[in-house]
Amino acid sequence: MTTMAKAPRFTPGKPEGARITLSSPEGHVAHIFVLEEDIIRVMVLPGGVLHHPRGWAVAPGAEDVADTGRDRFDLSGFSCPAYSVEGADDTLVVKTGRLILTVALDGLFCRWQWLSGGKAIDILADRSTQSYNFGWWDKRVYHYLNRPEGEMYFGLGERAGETDRAGGRYTMVNFDAMGYSARTTDPLYKHIPFYITWSKQQRLPVGLYYDTHADCAFDMGREMDNYHGHYRYFVAEAGDLDYYVIGGDTLTDIVRRFTWLTGRPAMSPKWALGYSGSTMSYTEAPDAQQKMDGFLDKCAEHDILCSSFHLSSGYTSIGAKRYVFNWNRDKFPDPKGFVARYLEHGVRLIPNIKPCLLQDHPLFDEAKNLGLFVKAADGGPEMVQFWDEVGAYLDFTNPAAQAWWRAHVTEALLDYGMAATWNDNNEFEIWSETAVADSFGAPRPAAEAKSLHTLLMIRASHQAQRAYAPQKRPFLVSRAGATGMHRYVQTWSGDNYTSWETVKYNIKMSIGLSLSGISNIGNDVGGFSGPSPDPELFVRWVQSCVLQPRFSIHSWNDDGTVNEPWMHPAVTGHVRDLIRFRYAMLPYLYSLLWRYRLNYEPFIRPTFLEFPHDSRCFEANDDLMIGAALLQAPVVEPGKDAREVYLPAGTGWYDFWRGDHYPGGQSVTLPAPFDRPPLMAREGAALPFNAAELHFKAMPDERGFMIFPPKNAGTFFGESFEDDGESAVTGSGKPSRLILKGTAQTDGLSVEFEYEGPAKSLPVCTTLTLPATEQRPVRVTDFRIVEDTIDGEIRRLKIVPA
Repeated sequence: MTTMAKAPRFTPGKPEGARITLSSPEGHVAHIFVLEEDIIRVMVLPGGVLHHPRGWAVAPGAEDVADTGRDRFDLSGFSCPAYSVEGADDTLVVKTGRLILTVALDGLFCRWQWLSGGKAIDILADRSTQSYNFGWWDKRVYHYLNRPEGEMYFGLGERAGETDRAGGRYTMVNFDAMGYSARTTDPLYKHIPFYITWSKQQRLPVGLYYDTHADCAFDMGREMDNYHGHYRYFVAEAGDLDYYVIGGDTLTDIVRRFTWLTGRPAMSPKWALGYSGSTMSYTEAPDAQQKMDGFLDKCAEHDILCSSFHLSSGYTSIGAKRYVFNWNRDKFPDPKGFVARYLEHGVRLIPNIKPCLLQDHPLFDEAKNLGLFVKAADGGPEMVQFWDEVGAYLDFTNPAAQAWWRAHVTEALLDYGMAATWNDNNEFEIWSETAVADSFGAPRPAAEAKSLHTLLMIRASHQAQRAYAPQKRPFLVSRAGATGMHRYVQTWSGDNYTSWETVKYNIKMSIGLSLSGISNIGNDVGGFSGPSPDPELFVRWVQSCVLQPRFSIHSWNDDGTVNEPWMHPAVTGHVRDLIRFRYAMLPYLYSLLWRYRLNYEPFIRPTFLEFPHDSRCFEANDDLMIGAALLQAPVVEPGKDAREVYLPAGTGWYDFWRGDHYPGGQSVTLPAPFDRPPLMAREGAALPFNAAELHFKAMPDERGFMIFPPKNAGTFFGESFEDDGESAVTGSGKPSRLILKGTAQTDGLSVEFEYEGPAKSLPVCTTLTLPATEQRPVRVTDFRIVEDTIDGEIRRLKIVPA
């Protein structure tokens, strides 16, 4: 028996390929897997028991995993490089070309180092007292680590509060947290047990991922105990301790590597980047179809560009109850005609679907008789609270339930012309310890892996859409999620509360998700729950979110009002112009999504990710980078007509709107009118944009580039990923690419274009813009400049092939 008085002593076995197994006389086992030069994995099994032999999160560079998951000893997809093993009586040292793991064999304590500049630098270490639970406390899973002074912690997915998680405690249990505080509420909707440690002293990062679907918690220094020194820890209610350590030279290295580890991001269709309308109010009305038709009329009246609409669950409701897959024909007498009218206006519908069937659902008995629900101890459906009624969750670890779900998604939605699905209320709040999930024929307590059901639900929806239209890209949205969700869906920060505080802290939530590999994200603009936003708050919210991947104005306001672009006539023109600005920037946003898919680069970034050499960027702020080229400074307080922003050092910056140039390493104050979000462009960037005139139902595409050249001699660069925006994408398949390369000299600017991919899929650039203050002559290889004019603060050049 293992006791604290006599800690287990481990003996390493002979390496077997990429795996080294350590064992103790008491039967405890630890496996070390050398997966990449920068990734080493440790699996600690008290008693030698592996409770969950398969996983669904890890999928190195892949688009999916097998239906039944991935065997935890399957190392396919990893390069498994050569490594060295050195041993002494008390230690084992495992070394790749970059990462070193030293294991103290008495008690099993791990120390990690990163090779940088020929030096081995400490980046991570277990706590020196009881770092793992070998039966000493309870049956939960623990991992204790040292917490050196000055460390910062980023990630953990979608969390309330500041970007730096140091000093906090975070519970990772998926909840339906409607009306949450973006500053304080915990837990929320997603289960991403990954974070990055940044050492201010070493100026090096390290990533740590725990491969579990169990409810868990992270204490990042909130708890203190004099007997153990400063520590942080992870604790899971069930499952196994199976963790991955990721080394890197930069924070970006860690983010990209973790994203790769958990799979290739889904590529959205281009239309999904447009404005998506949404409100619960329309579909709750008895004349819902007319209300929905009225939305299109209002878009036309106010010339509001729109590409999709999130169809709330009221289309399935009878009274106050929602019955997934059940069209209410009183509200929607002609569903196919309704869908067709939206498509005629260029607007795709994204219907809401939920994985819980209320006990009086028309399909409840069918699903019950087929054994498709998570089961109670007596073998019947496990009943749970769902809205104001009780119901039962479908068991997505049961292949028959997945097949049933795919069939109903197809028959009730896709056959009607729906273009996507909105997977909602999918937190799987199962609290009974006796509830049982099928677990692919090996039944186990459902509460041990609730977030797995979320992941498998969205995967089943994805499969249905892909099978229905194999030539098209599936597009799905999901509120809840788990590690690996980015392979299938776009997500958002859930049912936020209408307040200035939410605008501020939703920015940090987006950054936390992006640092955790989930980049295709957004927030409900205007706030979903609570009071109606006043005109100022509404416009500032639009500005804050106008360049994020998901842009949807959604609401269920307490006073019955609806968040719509035209809700405040005094600012409708500003909102229209901001949405039009978003559409003009779609080529840049679309290219960022492609870079996310191909290179695992985050779309939204904190300034410290792009400028880790500048310590000011690590200070708490409300700024964010959109890709590498744009620095956005949202207004997050009322009554402000200007915004101070710190410009990271190491590059120059342009005021995106006025063209004023500033050296980095200083704070500047930008004007913040309602029609222009405070925005800075990085010197040397050339941003693709749509130069065409855009209107509702009339959205042509004409390529241009906004050039922000070096003030002195230097180069500038831009690229635009080009395709039809909707054809299916598999593997590492790439679109065509229009590349702009430029050189700046004191006496002029030179521009040339390069083309990758089929020429027929590449547009010809017709427009170049520069700040009006940029007066150097411009030469464009193989093009003639037919117009060179000043339009306010912009210098506009029209070009044609020579």
